Amino acid sequence: MFLKNEIQPIIEIKHLIKSVTSQMISKNKIKLINSLEQKKFRDETGLFVAEGTKLVLDLLSVFHCSVLAATKSWLNENSGVKADEVIEVEPNELNKISNLKTPQGVLAVFVKPQEGWEPSDLHQKLVLALDDVQDPGNLGTILRIADWFGITDVFCSDHTVDAYNPKTVQATMGALARVRVHTVNLVDFLEKCSSAMPIYGTFMDGDNIYSKSLSSHGIIVMGNEGNGISPETEKLVTERLLIPNFPNGRNTSESLNVGVATALVCAEFRRRVQ
Repeated sequence: MFLKNEIQPIIEIKHLIKSVTSQMISKNKIKLINSLEQKKFRDETGLFVAEGTKLVLDLLSVFHCSVLAATKSWLNENSGVKADEVIEVEPNELNKISNLKTPQGVLAVFVKPQEGWEPSDLHQKLVLALDDVQDPGNLGTILRIADWFGITDVFCSDHTVDAYNPKTVQATMGALARVRVHTVNLVDFLEKCSSAMPIYGTFMDGDNIYSKSLSSHGIIVMGNEGNGISPETEKLVTERLLIPNFPNGRNTSESLNVGVATALVCAEFRRRVQ
C-alpha cells in the first residue's frame, strides 16, 4: 500500500515515460522515410518527403501530411500544424532521416496528389511540357519558374525525372503547392492538344523569340539537357523559337541550361501580355 506522498512521484514518472515514448521516432518510421529517397517506394506508398520551414508550411496548406517530425523548438514556433502524426525529435534523430547536410528543424511526409487533366482544363492557358528533363535540380528550378510566371500546369514526359524526388522537391521552394505536375506520354499529349493551341519549342534554327509573334496561350516544350527536344516531339511543334546569343554570329557556349532557357522563354511570353 502506498502513502499519498509516495503516489505523486510514481504518477509523475509514468507521465514522463509516456511523453518520452510518444516523442521517439520508431525504427520502422525511419526506414519508411529513408526509403522515400527511391522512386520505387514513392510510387508504392504514394508518399514524398519535404524539409525546411518555408517548404513544409507551403505544402501543409495544400497536401495531406502523413508524418511531421520536428524539433521541440520548431514545434513551439509553429504550433497548430496538422498531420496524421506529429513526432517531436532530437536533432540527432532528424539527422537519421534528413536528406540535407544540415537539417532545418522539420521534415514532413506528404501524400502525393492524384493526377488528372482534361483538354478543356488548358483552354486559353500557357503551360509547360518537359521532354525527358533528367536533373532533379533542373526540374525543381523549372517548377519554381512556372510558379513565378503564373503557369499552373507542367506536363512531364514518362522519362522526365520524378517531380517528387527529394532534390526536386527542395529545389521547387514550395512551388509544388501552386503548380500541378502531370506525367504523360508526351507525344500523345501533344497530339491531343495540337488542334486547340500552338505548340512552341526552342531550336538553334528557330525564329528569334524577341521578334516573333507569340500567343498568350499555348504549350512551351523544353527539351532534354543533352539532346534537346526529341525527333518524335519535334514533329508536333508548330512554332520554332530561337533564344539568340549576343552579338549575333559570335562564338559562345553551345547551349543554355534548360532552367535558364525556360526562364527566358516564359519571361518573354509574359512580357507580351502585360
